[in-house]
Amino acid sequence: MTDMAEMAGAAQAVGADGGSDWRAWQESWDRQQEWYMPDREERFRVMLDMVEATVGPAPRVLDLACGTGSITDRLLRRFPDAVSTGVDLDPALLTIAEGTFAGDDRVSFVTVDLKDPDWTDRLPYPTYDAVLTATALHWLHREPLAALYGRIATVVRDGGVFMNADHMIDESTPRINAAERAHRHLQMDRAKAAGALDWAEWWELAAQDPVLAAPTARRFEIYGEHADGDTPSADWHAGVLREHGFAEARPVWRSPSDALVLALK
Repeated sequence: MTDMAEMAGAAQAVGADGGSDWRAWQESWDRQQEWYMPDREERFRVMLDMVEATVGPAPRVLDLACGTGSITDRLLRRFPDAVSTGVDLDPALLTIAEGTFAGDDRVSFVTVDLKDPDWTDRLPYPTYDAVLTATALHWLHREPLAALYGRIATVVRDGGVFMNADHMIDESTPRINAAERAHRHLQMDRAKAAGALDWAEWWELAAQDPVLAAPTARRFEIYGEHADGDTPSADWHAGVLREHGFAEARPVWRSPSDALVLALK
C-alpha cells in the first residue's frame, strides 16, 4: 500500500524553477477526483463533443466553479482556438489553476462567490458561447441553485449552451440507488487499498505544500470541511433551466448516479 509520505512526494513535485510543479498538482487532483468518479473523463468527452456540436470548435467558454481548471485544460487541448474564463472562490484550487495556465493568454481567472447576485459583473466578457461546470454545484441547495441558473442564463448568448455534469439522484428508485451506491463504494474501497488518495488526504497534502498552505487554510475558513447541498434529479435541473430562459434542456449523458444536463438558449 502507498503511504502518505510516498503520496506527498508524488503530489509535491518541484518545478524546474524551484517552485511548485502545478502540472503535478493538477494531475493529482484529477486522480483524487477519479477515485470518486471513474467515468470522469467520459463526461468531459461528451461535454466537449456537445460544445463542438452546438457552438463550434473555437468557443468562448465560462468555466464555472472551475477548481484547478480541469475543464479548461481539456477544452484547450481539444480546441486550441478556444478561450476560457475560470471563476471560483476557492483560493487553493485557483492557485493551482493560475499556476498551470500562467502565460497562456487564452485563459483568465476571476475570484467570485456564485451566491453573490452581482458576480457576473466581474466577468471580462458580457456573454459566452458555452458555460460549463462539473461536480461543483451540488454544494448548493435548490433555491440558491435555481437563482444561479437564472444568472447563468444572462451570460449565455442566444444559441449558446450551459452544461452541468454532477451528482443527480433519481429519488423514485431507492433500491436501484442503494445497490449502485454499495457497488460504487466497494470499488472505491478496493482503489483506496491500492493507494488512491481521498478528498481529506489530498487536502492534507495541500496544507503541507509551502505555496498552497496559506490558500488552503483560507479555503477551509470559507467552506469548512465540505458543504452540504442538494443532488436533485436531472429532470429537476432541466425543468428549472427551462423556467429560467433556456429553450431546451435535457440530459445528454448519464451514469448510474450522475448526469450531464445540457441547456440550449
